[in-house]
Amino acid sequence: MYEVTAVLDGRLVDFEGHLARLDRSLREIEMPRPMPDEGFREVHETLIAENGLKEGIVYLEVSRGPAERDFAHPPMPTPTVVAFTQARPLVDHPQADTGVAVITIPDIRWKRRDIKSTSMLPQVMGKQEAKTRGAYEAWMVEDGAVTEGTSSSAFIVDRDGVLRTQPLGSHILPGVTRLAVLRLAQEDGVPVEERPFSVEEAYEAREAFMTAASAFVLPIVTVDGRRIGTGEPGPIARAFRAHYIAAARAASA
Repeated sequence: MYEVTAVLDGRLVDFEGHLARLDRSLREIEMPRPMPDEGFREVHETLIAENGLKEGIVYLEVSRGPAERDFAHPPMPTPTVVAFTQARPLVDHPQADTGVAVITIPDIRWKRRDIKSTSMLPQVMGKQEAKTRGAYEAWMVEDGAVTEGTSSSAFIVDRDGVLRTQPLGSHILPGVTRLAVLRLAQEDGVPVEERPFSVEEAYEAREAFMTAASAFVLPIVTVDGRRIGTGEPGPIARAFRAHYIAAARAASA
């Protein structure tokens, strides 16, 4: 299991949400918890301090631990924890002002996508296809509906000005940044519907954007080469990005 937590101004962003999701993933595959919340926080904050990280991410991975090779779980596992930092621009993301291009691909993943594990070959293949086709991200499609991005949650603002995204379930990952944006939408009075949207609805949307811990909120300006809205980052995506960054800074101050 793994988690990626953003670091802004040397402080963790939405860390409680990431811990809660990690805890759920561990329970779902019956993996012992290697340490309490305080231990995980200490690991993260120590890495941030020792590496002098001001802005970037902390990557955390928990495996079941060393054992003889077998499909079944070892009887008395001792989980292994690995973590590292990575500096990267989050606030001044290179594509935040220009927006990004997205392609659509078939969703070929297994049926427990809500568990955040490193078994991500379909996402890796999809991300590479996006790169090969000159796009930033790939939206995965199942039964005509967009589920999510290979490493992000998918949103559109439909013709009626309603914010749309997939409802939670075993078919998508419960994005921590996704949840934060839905809370901001409630605060800002933006109408929200957690229900599927089709690729055709995405083509016709007023706006589209993606959310991820490593990118916050990124506007999407084309899907499969088709211009979304004006073809420039929309006002709602821009507002969510600004609000999210301000809220993250205020929470960690």
